Amino acid sequence: MSRIDESIAFVPVRIAVLTVSDTRTAGDDRSGDTLVERLTGAGHVLAERAIEKDDRAAIAAHLRRWCADPQVDVILTTGGTGLTGRDVTVEAHRDVYEKEIDAFATVFTIVSMQKIGTSAVQSRATGGVAQGTYLFALPGSPGACRDAWDEILKWQLDIRHRPCNFVEIMPRLEEHRRRK
Repeated sequence: MSRIDESIAFVPVRIAVLTVSDTRTAGDDRSGDTLVERLTGAGHVLAERAIEKDDRAAIAAHLRRWCADPQVDVILTTGGTGLTGRDVTVEAHRDVYEKEIDAFATVFTIVSMQKIGTSAVQSRATGGVAQGTYLFALPGSPGACRDAWDEILKWQLDIRHRPCNFVEIMPRLEEHRRRK
């Protein structure tokens, strides 16, 4: 069972938020707003925020830029995880990943099933790691962003979470690049 070990000091991580949409603007980006509210409310730092069109190459380039930035520990994208022709966020993420976190999609589906039933099969939420940075592609609805944060990411991005979490292994994400 999950728990927070209060004897460990909280470590804020730097999180960038990318909304993927052909129609959203800074003024009506409710899903991006939801993520920013959740992550800052939890004590983390908003490293950067942007909106990118539904273009696979442009999304992947944006992700690579942020992965190369030492001021970004985690990237959350919202939008473009569905099944329509313009939904290319998952493919862009996979163009960037060094390793995919397969269980993220599974756990997100379980969480979604509890909220929206079998409609959860229409989401292709995904997670992975590249250049020592965590990346998570979330659906474009505020509800899905709340669910992903409240039920998964809030816990895994808290170093106090037991029995284990993403933050405690961050220093080891690039150990394969070190010369022996």
